[in-house]
Amino acid sequence: MSEAWERPIYRDRHGRGERGVLTGIWRPQYRKRSAIFDALAVGQLKRLRTAWPDMINSIQFAVTDIAPTDPLPWEDQQALRSLAYPAEHGKPARIMLFRRPLLNRAIDKHDLQMMIRDELVKRISELSGMSPEEIDPGYTGDWR
Repeated sequence: MSEAWERPIYRDRHGRGERGVLTGIWRPQYRKRSAIFDALAVGQLKRLRTAWPDMINSIQFAVTDIAPTDPLPWEDQQALRSLAYPAEHGKPARIMLFRRPLLNRAIDKHDLQMMIRDELVKRISELSGMSPEEIDPGYTGDWR
């Protein structure tokens, strides 16, 4: 008979059952920061889509970790949190959120949610030509 450590399946440390995961996918500890960020961004987009369905449906949204390149000479030299690309040559307008700069500045989940909201509203206003306050009356513009 082989020793316990030579068997392919180990028991838990008390010898009662197989080792399993410590948290299940339904538990909050399982969710990663990136998944939380994505869920908050989708929630804000759904909220904005109810108010401005035609405008939001004509824009593509994406999330990536960091900006693809260093800021161009005419762009703001701060850490980019998002970019808006106007529609051109048959391509729809696009907004890209950068996850890392927003996550690094956020203190808690509520703070992150407000920063995502402000970035989305600011970029949508750039593309639409409307003021941010018209798009979202709760927009303050000074959220971190």
